[in-house]
Amino acid sequence: MTITPELVPASASFAPATIIEVSHVTKTFVSPDGSPLPVLDDISLDLREGEIVALLGRSGSGKSTLLRCIAGLIAPTSGEVSYRGSPLNGANPGVAMVFQSFALLPWLTVRQNVEIGLEALGVEPAERRQRAERAIDTIGLDGFESAYPKELSGGMRQRVGFARALVVEPDALLMDEPFSALDVLTAQNLRAELLRLWREKDFPTKAMLIVTHNIEEAVILADRIFVLGANPGRIRTEISCTFPQPRHRHDESFQALVDQIYTLMTGPDNRAPAHIWAAKSSADATATDTPLPEASVGGMSGLLEILLARGGDEDLPKLAHELTFEVDDLLPLVDAAQLLGLAEARDADLHITDEGRTYVAANILESKPIFAALARERAPLIRAICNALETTEDGTLGEGFFLDLLRRGFSEDEARAQLHVAIDWGRYGELFDFDVNTGQFSLERHDQPEPSDTGG
Repeated sequence: MTITPELVPASASFAPATIIEVSHVTKTFVSPDGSPLPVLDDISLDLREGEIVALLGRSGSGKSTLLRCIAGLIAPTSGEVSYRGSPLNGANPGVAMVFQSFALLPWLTVRQNVEIGLEALGVEPAERRQRAERAIDTIGLDGFESAYPKELSGGMRQRVGFARALVVEPDALLMDEPFSALDVLTAQNLRAELLRLWREKDFPTKAMLIVTHNIEEAVILADRIFVLGANPGRIRTEISCTFPQPRHRHDESFQALVDQIYTLMTGPDNRAPAHIWAAKSSADATATDTPLPEASVGGMSGLLEILLARGGDEDLPKLAHELTFEVDDLLPLVDAAQLLGLAEARDADLHITDEGRTYVAANILESKPIFAALARERAPLIRAICNALETTEDGTLGEGFFLDLLRRGFSEDEARAQLHVAIDWGRYGELFDFDVNTGQFSLERHDQPEPSDTGG
């Protein structure tokens, strides 16, 4: 029997105790020029006893920022985070965190790393040692108590991270992309082990909240999934995963939910500010309204070639699984192809357009001008760089000029990432060049004669 995933009902007859409540949280940072940079917009959610909740979103959706607000590591600009009904005014006393980067202290042994949280809580040395060794045994690292992090594989180091978090017996375990730094098989094994431990009666936490950009990971683990939109981060929808554990990728219910989420994440965001989506279809779009996807020309072209070889249509979840791509790998390529009009995403399928077929079929000399024309017409940052260079006497401008413009809508790192993509696209299309030593952009000159090599 197929179990169809459904949106969470507005009310339920039974509501487990709420551990964490996030109410209308907004977070805004300040750019170097003093302008506001909204990262989270009116986020409301809760975490209840006995459940695993996933925060699923692409880069730019503010997932990690939200998790840090929940942990009490940063304060929201407005709104409120509560633990067991009490508003946070500092670090959340009921949570522990597992990080993507392992965050182990290399000069400490496994046991000493696990004991750190207990020491901070003032637990006596003998009890610290006993509890740490029990947590190490639980997580499958018995025998490695005296090893140092450099002696461990990535998967074993992350197990230490889990043991360090669980040893303090938190009400809620917060996980920030805990498997993304691991290879596929190690991540799969550790996820399965975590679920096995979760089902045991003496598992030392009452709820888990995981941040991820991996759709299948969210569906495998979570009882509820909050799908976040980006720029700024906001909740697009909440989905309940009602089918039982263990879940298998090939089950119809699993595939149905994955398809549903892909459709959400590739389609327009109805909760985004209206001017952004209006700008995307007009010549008035700006570099901050319509940022460049963080995709290389080669990666996008490779995706289109694969798509054309498969007849021009492909199911995105199937394609991602076969290519072992995650959301942050595949969707920027999809976004780039859609931005340039070379492909269209409808539901969970990707379709190549007539322009896409022409582009893929062209040789390198023919494809460059096709790409250049589309990029200049449809990518606002590319258009802005070209227009600005054409207004100068010598066709050059420093990168600082464009970074200043981008900082009005992006953080420093995001602004530089946007400029990096623009340089890649501009060079490929021979629209402009960039000198990394001087930080200067310059127009490509196609009308100058080749220098003579006769020596006369």
